[in-house]
Amino acid sequence: MTEMRKRHSPKRKLNVAIMATQGEKTVSEIASKFKVHPNQVTQWKKILLDSGMDLFGQKRPKQGASEALVSQLYEEIGRLKFELDWLKKKLPNSIELRREMIEFEFEKLSISRQCELIGLCRSTFYYEPAQESTQNLELMRMIDKKYIDHPFFGSRRMADWLAEQQGLDVNRKRVQRLMRIMGIEAIYPKPRTSEACAEHKKYPYLLKNVEIIKPNQVWSTDITYIPMKMGFMYLVAIIDWYSRYVLAWRLSNTMDKSFCIEALKEALKTAHPEIFNSDQGSQFTCKEHTGILQELGIQISMDGRGRAFDNIFIERLWRTLKYEDIYIWNYEEVADLYRGLKKYFKFYNTERQHKSLNKQTPFFVYQTGALN
Repeated sequence: MTEMRKRHSPKRKLNVAIMATQGEKTVSEIASKFKVHPNQVTQWKKILLDSGMDLFGQKRPKQGASEALVSQLYEEIGRLKFELDWLKKKLPNSIELRREMIEFEFEKLSISRQCELIGLCRSTFYYEPAQESTQNLELMRMIDKKYIDHPFFGSRRMADWLAEQQGLDVNRKRVQRLMRIMGIEAIYPKPRTSEACAEHKKYPYLLKNVEIIKPNQVWSTDITYIPMKMGFMYLVAIIDWYSRYVLAWRLSNTMDKSFCIEALKEALKTAHPEIFNSDQGSQFTCKEHTGILQELGIQISMDGRGRAFDNIFIERLWRTLKYEDIYIWNYEEVADLYRGLKKYFKFYNTERQHKSLNKQTPFFVYQTGALN
C-alpha cells in the first residue's frame, strides 16, 4: 500500500524556513527538530529567501521587503503561539509522556491540533525523517580531507581509496551522492562547489597571464564544505589576490545565493576591486550577484571549465583553514563554528605570516601594498 504523503501547515513550514534562514543550525539539526525531511528544509528556506511569499501561499511582497516580511511573520507567529507557549510550560518534557496525552478518537480536536497544542510534532506518530547517517557524515569528513589533498580524485578513485586504504566497502554510487551533496567534483571535468545554471550568463576568464601588482586589483570568491557533528555547513569567502587578505566570509546551512551576496556586500564596504573572479556556480552567475558588480563597473571573470588553478589562491585558503582549524577542533555546534572561524580569520589576516608575502601578514600587505 502506498504511504500517504505528509502535509505540513503553512505555519509549520514558516517556522522551519525562518530557523533555516537564521543559519544557527545545520539542515540535519533542523530536520531532526521538526521531524521533516532535510530536502524540505532546504526547499522552504529557498521559498522564503527567493520568493518572499507571505506564509507560503499568500501575496508576494514588494522587492526588497524581506527584512520587513520576516519581522511581520515573527509578530504573527508570536501572537498565534502566545497561548500555546503558556500551555507548554505546564506540560512534561518527555516526548513519550506527551504522546500518551493524545486522544485518537476525540472528535472536537484533530490529532494534528492536539499535537500542536501540546508542542508535539504530528510526524512523530508516523515516521522518522530520512537524513544523513552518522556513517555517511563520517564518510563525508574522510572524503573532504582526501579531496583537499587530492582534488583530482573523482568518485571512482575515492571509492577505491576508501576500500584499499581505509578498509571500507563503499559503493561508488554512494560516494557520488555524498560528493554531490558536498558540492565537489574531480578536476576533470571541473572542480566546483556550486552548480552552474544554464539560464545564467557566463563570463570569460580574464586573469590569464595577468600580473597582479597591487591590492584590490583582483578579488576572488569560492564556497567550501564544512563538516559538523550533525550535518554540515557551507562557507563562502572573498579574498584579495595580491595580499591573500580575507575581506569577508559567511556561513550557510544551504547552498543558496543569499549568503554569497551578503559576503560580497560586506567586502565592498572595504573597497572595490578592478576584477572579481569566481567559478561558474549559480550563486555567482545569478543576476543579483553579477548586477552588484556591474553597477560598480567591476569586471567579472569566471574560471574556465576543468581548470583547477584559475582560483588557486582561495583553494589554498581552504586547505590552510581546514588543516589549521576545522580538522583540529571538529566543531559540534554552528555557534562554536562561527566563533572559531571569526577567531581564525582574524589570526589569518593579522598574525599568520605567509612565506609568499615575505613573511608578512595579509593585513599588512593589503594596507600598505608593500612586499618588503
